[in-house]
This record gives sequence, structure tokens and C-alpha cells, in this order.
Amino acid sequence: MSSWRDSVPELQKRLSGRAFTPESAGYDNEIAVFNTAVQHRPALVVGAADAEDVVQAVRFAARHGLHIAVLNTGHGPSLPAGDGALMITTRRMSEIAIDTGTGTARVEAGVRFGDLVQAAAVHGLAPLAGSAPGVGVVGYTLGGGASLTMGRKFGWAADHVSAIDVVTADGQLRRVSAHSEADLFGGLLGGKSNFGVVTAMEFALFAVTHLYAGALFYAGEHIRGVLQEYRRFTMTAPDEISSGVTVLNLPPMPGLPSFMTGKLIVSVSLSCVGNSVVGKRLVEPLRHAAPLLMDTMADIPYNQFGQISAEPTDPAPALEHFGLLRELTDDTVKAIVEVVDSAAHNGINIIHIRHLGGAFGRPPAVANAVGSRDAAFAFFALTVVPPGHRVADYRDCGAELVEALKPWLHDHAHPGLLGPADATVERTRRAYDPATYRMLQIVKTMYDARNSFRFNHNVPPG
Repeated sequence: MSSWRDSVPELQKRLSGRAFTPESAGYDNEIAVFNTAVQHRPALVVGAADAEDVVQAVRFAARHGLHIAVLNTGHGPSLPAGDGALMITTRRMSEIAIDTGTGTARVEAGVRFGDLVQAAAVHGLAPLAGSAPGVGVVGYTLGGGASLTMGRKFGWAADHVSAIDVVTADGQLRRVSAHSEADLFGGLLGGKSNFGVVTAMEFALFAVTHLYAGALFYAGEHIRGVLQEYRRFTMTAPDEISSGVTVLNLPPMPGLPSFMTGKLIVSVSLSCVGNSVVGKRLVEPLRHAAPLLMDTMADIPYNQFGQISAEPTDPAPALEHFGLLRELTDDTVKAIVEVVDSAAHNGINIIHIRHLGGAFGRPPAVANAVGSRDAAFAFFALTVVPPGHRVADYRDCGAELVEALKPWLHDHAHPGLLGPADATVERTRRAYDPATYRMLQIVKTMYDARNSFRFNHNVPPG
């Protein structure tokens, strides 16, 4: 009896892209991910060049009983894809089309925000970008899409999607929207990769060309005062301002400013849409929260959004713990400071708190699975595993922060704020209210009853 391996040459003939097995040259580069804490070794990889390649790959997997993992741009599956898995990579699918008449963009699955922002800027338009140019547009949006640049002004990126092209488990390429297979459309937005491989997406752009944006940096000894001032700032901040506060305790790293190397640092990142004069006035109290080590706030073209957070671009093994807060109080600040005081012993390198509210709290015009909209803040703790150390030894790093914040935790998690540690059925369930979770189970049963798409924050068929 022949195995699926005997059929790979025939599959390759049908592809515009390329099929890889573990013995193939280029296999390791094809499956490389940004967070190397999750290692993949799929039995077969299809580097898709277009939607038809995805169709062929999904049909091949169905014929041969392989489960399917999807890797868009490097921020890959949360569960290791190993033997018995066919991984579809979409980084070659990089077409961008801007419709200036409707103010919309159509992007293929491999498009990153840096390229989309540049393409849209030519026409005086901008997407709801995340914090880094290297982030993939489709994966980010399917999780909700909390824009650091103007999310509080316009809301979740998922709420502005008008159409999705997706290949479901039966190997059919479907175009879904609020008017065509609306159940699948709404399920994908928040349910992510549970139902198929998204090959393209259409969504609204916004007439924004500049931001008043950047970050303020303070020495760690001022953490309590800075967090308290930031808490007060968020109580009255208008929707035009999106922001977050970060506590950094980083080891020496290439390119790191000397004032940050091996020292505790607090930073506040901000982005103001609209009148920069107003933005400067509103930010002024934060400038006086403590002596500044660096102030990068400036009027910037939107296509320089990446400099707001200036996140690292090199792959590394990192462990994350996420959560949502109902509120940020004086006692919450005290709890965070106590965790930071023990940071030298608990291994946390980054604690980030993101202000939500504003348009994030508004219901979508078309129902989707992006919930927990009444959360006031999101947070995460991140630990970078040092070179030569075992990832398993750091898996509990960050749990101390979550425990300390329990009195203020929201009842639910968020689909876009789940990490590898959350890739269990029970933890995934926390990202949805009961009615939404039941809806997702029904959609899963309709479109993927065998749970072919399972290397993710999985919603099993119900």
C-alpha cells in the first residue's frame, strides 16, 4: 500500500509554489518562526504561491489523513506541528490592492503591515496597524487586531473586514462576507484558523497620514509614580489617543540603548490621531511624572509607526502570559510594583499594559467572535529564554503576575491575546462567552467536523 509520501511528486506538479519534506533543502527556512519557543517539524510543508496551491494542499491532506497547520508570516501555530501534519506557509502570497474609491484594501495571506502601510500611504490612507511592521495582516486581524496606532479611535481591525477568501477543510475556496456564509465569516473573525486557511481579506482603510506618537522612558526607580500618573492619564484620555505602559528588565542585547542595558526601565508609548497640538497638551503630565531618560514623541508620517514601540525583529524563544483587566486602580499598581520588585527572581523581562476602552468597547456592525469588549486594559508578561537554557525551565515565568492581578481580572480572555501556554481547549474557551463559543462549535462542525485545523487555539466540533 502506497503512503502519502509516494504522492508528493504528483502534488508538486499541481503547485505553483513548492512542497518540502524534512529531507528537502530549504525545509528549515520554510518552517522558521518568530517565537522559537514553539518548534515545528511537520511531515510535509506546502509553500503556497496562490490560493489554488492552498486548495491543492488541503485536498491532499484530506485524501491522506494529514492534519493541517498554517504559518503565515512567522508568528506561527501555538501547538507544535509534527509527524502527521501538513503545514501550509503563505508568505509568498503577498499581493496588495488598494481601492481608493471605496477606501479599502485587499491583501493576500502573506502580507505584512510594513508593506501594506507603505502601499496605502501613497493614497493618503492607513490601516489599523499593530505595533510592528513585520506582523502579518491576516493573522493579526483574525484575532481581533488591537491597533496601537489608532485602535481606541476606530476599534478592532476585525470589525472593519468586509470579505474573506478562505479554503475550508473540504478543499473549497469560498468568498465569505456578512451577505454570504455569514456564519463562517463571523466565526473566522475571532475564531481565527479553526475553520480553514484564509488566502485573502478585504477591509477598510482610514484617511490618516500622520500621528503624534512615540514613547517616554524613565528609570525603574520611578515605576510607582509613572504607573500612577499613567493610570490617571487613561481615566480622561480621549479616544484619539491609544497607549500602553511597559516595564522592561532586559539582558544585554544587540542594538539596545546603553541606558536600557541590564537596567529596569519604564516606558509609556502613545499615538494620537488628529491635532498634534492637543496631543502634546494631553501628554504633558506624563512628561513630568518622573525625570525622562528619553522622549521620542514627535509628529511622524504614519508609515513610520514601527518606531513607536521599536520592537525587536530577530527571532527568539519567548514565553508569554496574557490577561484582561476590568480596571486599573491604586491597588493594581501596587500589585504590579510588588511583582516587578521580585523580577530578578521570577525571570520576567517585559510587563506591558495596554489601554483599551474607547472604540474597542463598541459592538461590531456585523456580528463576529471578538468579545470581552468591556475590558479596560490588556496585559502580558514576557520572558526571553536565555541562550543555552531549556524553554521548559521558564514556562511558569509570568504566572506570578497573573496571580497578583487576580482581583482585577476580567472574567474572559481575548482571542487575539492568547499565547502557546493557552493552547488548550479549556484556556481557549475562556476567550469567548458561552453563546459565542457555542456558535463557534456549530461553525466548526459545519466546516471542519474532523478537526483538521487543530494546531491552534482550538475550538473542537460541538
